Amino acid sequence: MPDLEFEDRYGHLGPVVGVDEAGRGPLAGPVAVGAVILPEGFSHPLINDSKKLSEKRREALYDELCESEEIRWTVSLVEAAEVDEVNVLQATYLGMARSVQSLGVEPGMCLIDGLRVPNFPYPHEGIVKGDSKSLSIATASIFAKVTRDRLMREAAIRYPGYGFEKHKGYGTKAHLEALRALGPCPLHRRSFQPIAQFGS
Repeated sequence: MPDLEFEDRYGHLGPVVGVDEAGRGPLAGPVAVGAVILPEGFSHPLINDSKKLSEKRREALYDELCESEEIRWTVSLVEAAEVDEVNVLQATYLGMARSVQSLGVEPGMCLIDGLRVPNFPYPHEGIVKGDSKSLSIATASIFAKVTRDRLMREAAIRYPGYGFEKHKGYGTKAHLEALRALGPCPLHRRSFQPIAQFGS
């Protein structure tokens, strides 16, 4: 389970921010990036990498964490059009920087799930599989994932027929069949295959 080892290691530098994203792989919808500062000594028996939690457990944790006045957090969205403009990797980097900035504090260190980020405007360390090692990254992963999932469920109402409430924009068989029948909607990433083949 994730703990505060990395947070404690860098705590003397100032606020330590955990950063994680959700939604790099889907064919539709935004990339969501969570940034979290946990209070010193924070612990929670159930927080883990969001991918290892059931949707019901993630949703319950999100609601519980939102009620805590001690946790500082934000989620930034990079919409599909911007993903198409700069590519999904650069979009993720942009979302990470925006998310940290919108916390409104100068971080002593950012803990980022994955590799180091080129030209990142804040001091940071990339931690591979960080969402299963760092409690603040794991918490950020929950905020990002649940925020994005809820947006995609709302999108399913605006754009019926695609099944966004089920697959959240990932390229499932049902999603691909809906794309063939309906063509892409404004939430689809036009630079991604197989959507690019539909033209503009």
